[in-house]
Amino acid sequence: MSKLITRRSTLAASAGFASLTAFRTPLAWGADKPIVIGCSMPQTGGLAAIGKANLVIMKIWAEEVNAKGGILGRPVQFTYYDDQSNPANVPGIYTKLLDVDKVDLIVTNGTNLTAPAMPVAMERGQMVLAMFALTVNEKFHYDRYFQTMPYGPLGKESISAGFFDAAMAMNPKPTTVALVGADAEFAKAAVEGARDQAKKRGLKIVYDRTYPPSTVDFGPVIRGVASSNPDLVYIGSYPVDSAGLIRSAHELGFKPKLFGGGMVGTQSASLKGDLGELMNDVVSYELYCPAANKHFPQVAGLLAKYQPLAKAAGVDPLGFYSCPFAYTTMQILQQAVEGAGGTDSEKLAKFMHKANFKTIVGDVQFGEDGEWARPQMLTVQFRGIKGKGYEQFADPSAEVILHPAEFKTGDLHYPMGG
Repeated sequence: MSKLITRRSTLAASAGFASLTAFRTPLAWGADKPIVIGCSMPQTGGLAAIGKANLVIMKIWAEEVNAKGGILGRPVQFTYYDDQSNPANVPGIYTKLLDVDKVDLIVTNGTNLTAPAMPVAMERGQMVLAMFALTVNEKFHYDRYFQTMPYGPLGKESISAGFFDAAMAMNPKPTTVALVGADAEFAKAAVEGARDQAKKRGLKIVYDRTYPPSTVDFGPVIRGVASSNPDLVYIGSYPVDSAGLIRSAHELGFKPKLFGGGMVGTQSASLKGDLGELMNDVVSYELYCPAANKHFPQVAGLLAKYQPLAKAAGVDPLGFYSCPFAYTTMQILQQAVEGAGGTDSEKLAKFMHKANFKTIVGDVQFGEDGEWARPQMLTVQFRGIKGKGYEQFADPSAEVILHPAEFKTGDLHYPMGG
């Protein structure tokens, strides 16, 4: 992997963002002009685990593509900057990428970090290829925006639909739900979707509050939720929050019929390994897990490349969450450039709205708003975890797929801890 990094430099704070890092892939192509892909990618802060894993995958893809002759006979390069998981850094980064670095294409990452990039891209008519961004285009309605995660046309409800489908299979059916989430972009969107799902299913919302993103003690949050005595608890949270809420629920002996929801971090090997058996019976969302192997046979080969590199780099050693879809993003980018005959944003957008993309996670088509035309989110429940350690999560039985029906590997276990 070291062959991919031929220049590494630290840029002093200059455009309103702190010290950031850039890399470019190697060129052994003579005078051929490279296709340069620019991105803001968290390497520090709360979203760093996902950002670091994404970069490992993107480098794997670049190495493969360049070994086969590049795209349209041109090598690919990356220029990225660490946004430090801070949305305030993002506009300056994309302004530099587009106006100073003159990159050909841009990729964004995460809901909170994509939204502030949109005005910069739109002002310049730049096509946006977004990863892990929930319903960002609902605000902008930008026809050159394409989101590569499998949320589909359900929008905000895509994260919660499987949770509530699983819940309504209970006997007796639940009647009440508590909603709680961080006061931040993704979490608010996830909870808004859950609120709509609850109303559609006739559930009474007995608790509906947010907590500040700076919260470190989640005991009061769980006590507040528990005081409403809900059947279901739906949470919109980020990695540190997810761990804190799960720990606090166990410490306080809070055992509703169903606990979980849109919990970012439950997909991460480090958080899984640290929480261990505390994750039993928690229901959350996934993009990929070992229980889905038969549906995505090519993913195993990708992870076989990724995992030794990840361990050496000290990043997520499993790579189940972001890696298959980061690679899918790059596959879509490659096919789009080839299909459009270049990197012109207008031509790319026209092609992408009509194309069927072949990827390691299946065929992908985009709807009018740039989301997947069909959803493919997984709702899972953690089972049979003992002690701590991430290795046990490689066992397909550790995450039972509850939804969608075509991926289902088991039924819901309830109540929590029962």
